[in-house]
Amino acid sequence: MTLKIYGIGASRAQRPLWTALELDVPFELVSTPYAGGATRTPEFLAINPNGHIPALIDERPEGAVTVWESMACALYIARVHGKADGQTIAPATPREEAEALRWSFWTVSELESDALTVLMHRMAMPEDQRKPELADKAESRLKVPLAVLEAHLQAQNAKGEAYLAANRFTVADVCVACVASWVRPAAALLAQYPAVSAWLKLCLVRPAQAQARGLK
Repeated sequence: MTLKIYGIGASRAQRPLWTALELDVPFELVSTPYAGGATRTPEFLAINPNGHIPALIDERPEGAVTVWESMACALYIARVHGKADGQTIAPATPREEAEALRWSFWTVSELESDALTVLMHRMAMPEDQRKPELADKAESRLKVPLAVLEAHLQAQNAKGEAYLAANRFTVADVCVACVASWVRPAAALLAQYPAVSAWLKLCLVRPAQAQARGLK
């Protein structure tokens, strides 16, 4: 079996890359930057007709499986290549599976757009192209989902669990932390949510995260 992941670490492909590295799953990275036309070639569009990274192809005995959408790629790797033994990042119980699903979908719908706006207009874009007013509005909107995440993490901490789905790091944390990390340029905002801040630090010091981020 061969697992190919298309993308680069400095993109949403970090999510499946981080997942595979945490699980020690062998994979081939097919370097596919989002700029320069690499995602618009006929060859790549045959894999993902949306023209976005990441995508993956899992060559299996029963035939090739193609997955796109970053959260779907990460959840697929955890489910199909992970061991549900309560030791790895793969969900080991129905509750952990549910947490991984709900927080991943929640992140896309409630957190990602405004978090990306903060990242781009506070740090990533050239300074002369940034629009602080867009970041200000995004930060204001982020108070609602960050409060939801804060309440959940506080409840987790109260029952002795340091992470989103369990008292161990799981794919749920991979999917949410990849996006929540984009809020870090808004340090004053993030400081208002101490449980989120503490959890995010735990996630981002993991060696696999740095390794995934640096892949090209």
